Amino acid sequence: MPNDFIFGYGSLINTHLRDHTSATPIAGIPARLSAEFGYLRAWVFRCPSGFTALGLRRPRRGEATMTVNGVMYPVDPADLAAFDLREAGYRRVPVPIEQIEAVSWQSLPACGTIWTYVPADDAATHLAAASDDFPLLQSYIDATVEGALDYGVDYAREVIETTADWSPYWLNDREMARRPWIYDRRYAEADALLSTIEPAASYFSDRMFPGPFSIRWHYRTPTGRLAHLGKERRTRRRDAVQPLLSDGAEGAVPA
Repeated sequence: MPNDFIFGYGSLINTHLRDHTSATPIAGIPARLSAEFGYLRAWVFRCPSGFTALGLRRPRRGEATMTVNGVMYPVDPADLAAFDLREAGYRRVPVPIEQIEAVSWQSLPACGTIWTYVPADDAATHLAAASDDFPLLQSYIDATVEGALDYGVDYAREVIETTADWSPYWLNDREMARRPWIYDRRYAEADALLSTIEPAASYFSDRMFPGPFSIRWHYRTPTGRLAHLGKERRTRRRDAVQPLLSDGAEGAVPA
């Protein structure tokens, strides 16, 4: 019987991505973190490679904590160390067992330690909303939403509804973004949810392909960065997120 479990609420919902990090395939149990845990899920962590990832943050003035649906899965000591490495910039914190519930016919373990990852205290400089330099990436969103769809449309809907800080800085970096069906058979399902479910739907029309994104957000900058930064940024972000979508080794892609 394992003693340690991880609750994943972002890209770790995706079974394919979890299996890239673990030594053996790991089945996840759909679960929901109670609002009593004191956090909410948000686009809040600026990765050094140039995009904004999901994290848990404390509510701001006027906000309330929210429930967070995700998956819980067992890990052995070696896998726990591997996930710690994957979640660079985050710290692993315990979740009281009474503050998490199962949301399917599968029951949660009666004992053991449940962990989740929140941005580290020393990562405060990386905690901010998305921007032109740190946009939301469609490939990362796809990894999370399409992973959630494996547990049903209602489950995926809840992920979107209980995620804060969506942003107009939304880069459509899908492989062959203008013909996404070539590489991603579920892109239409993800887009149907993102374009109709709030709060994501309010920003869906702001999503842009790389060229228009650079022109809109970089062309007017006083330093004239567009010419030399456009290709560099696309390459840097692609290299950071590509492990999410390939069969290669998992990179340090958080949450």
